[in-house]
Amino acid sequence: MTHPRYITKIDDIKEIPEDDAAKLRKVEKRFPFRASEYYLSLIDWNNKNDPIRRIILPDIDELDNWGDLDPSTESDNTVLPGIQHKYGPTALMLVSDVCGGICRFCFRKRIFMDAESETINDLSEDLAYIRSHTEISNVLITGGDPLTLATSRLEPIVQQVREIDHVKIIRIGSKMPAYDPCRITGDPSLLKMIEKYSTKEKRIYIMTQFNHPKELTNEALEAVNLLTKAGAKPTNQTPVLRGVNDDPKVLSELLGRLAAAGIAPYYIFQCRPTIGNYHFSVPIEETYHLLEKAKRTCSGLAKRVKFVMSHKSGKIEILATDDKYTYMKYHQAADHNNIGKFMIFAKNPDAKWLEDYGAPLSESTLNYE
Repeated sequence: MTHPRYITKIDDIKEIPEDDAAKLRKVEKRFPFRASEYYLSLIDWNNKNDPIRRIILPDIDELDNWGDLDPSTESDNTVLPGIQHKYGPTALMLVSDVCGGICRFCFRKRIFMDAESETINDLSEDLAYIRSHTEISNVLITGGDPLTLATSRLEPIVQQVREIDHVKIIRIGSKMPAYDPCRITGDPSLLKMIEKYSTKEKRIYIMTQFNHPKELTNEALEAVNLLTKAGAKPTNQTPVLRGVNDDPKVLSELLGRLAAAGIAPYYIFQCRPTIGNYHFSVPIEETYHLLEKAKRTCSGLAKRVKFVMSHKSGKIEILATDDKYTYMKYHQAADHNNIGKFMIFAKNPDAKWLEDYGAPLSESTLNYE
């Protein structure tokens, strides 16, 4: 199977009328566009509200200046060019500034906009950092998308990380199973690499991002199946996005099909307040109720997913909301002392991020030291 052609100009998509293309060019000048012919083929061009269309095609609403280019202040946790270390056990290696497609809601769209790359420029320094920090038990290889690299470039990274004894888990964050499944099905060397370095004691996890059931095509599922046979553990995360999956039936189908295919539902994210993302953002409490309704028709395996907000201070799990209050807990935190902190906020149906709630009405931290 050959790789699909990639399209980086709106003008090259014949299905978009000229009047619409003219508007989208304004967006394209600010936020780059990229998609594979395969992914574009999933769009129902007769449906203006097609979810795949919304995920991948520019929208004039992106010119709204709401939000920030670095909403989780990743710059504060960048210890070397291309490596972030926010949580003690976890290091992130940004190895690519290219993706199989550019999600319109991407929280790292700054990487595609700025010529000054944030990705790794000296692998030896980053590996030396990980070696010297023995608290790091898992490394997330991300970007961009690591699977845009040729396997001949990716394998030395995986090999050298795997040689670090205290690193037990390697994660590879990739939307390529959705954007370009033949990157996986058409490359036996990638599968051999996974088989070699995903051992029975130290697995490689593939952090997929399926946002909508339409992405779970036969081709995509075959790609995941081959990764699984090679020894990888597929695990999915997705934000809830207005006009894409902000519907209990859609979310239920997505979670159910993921679990049935052996792709563990991991995180449902609150859409980050990234610049240009306002039209995708769903209020926190609305998202909570959407997810709870979706779970009613899911098996226990499908409802393992956690609803979290990747805030600059940590991963905050949204536990519940009632008529008066919203309840949250630090699932992970930049400040180790905050892990597990429980917080109660006054209900705010319009809140889309932590700061919208103001100070908590109550908070408590259990000291496990």
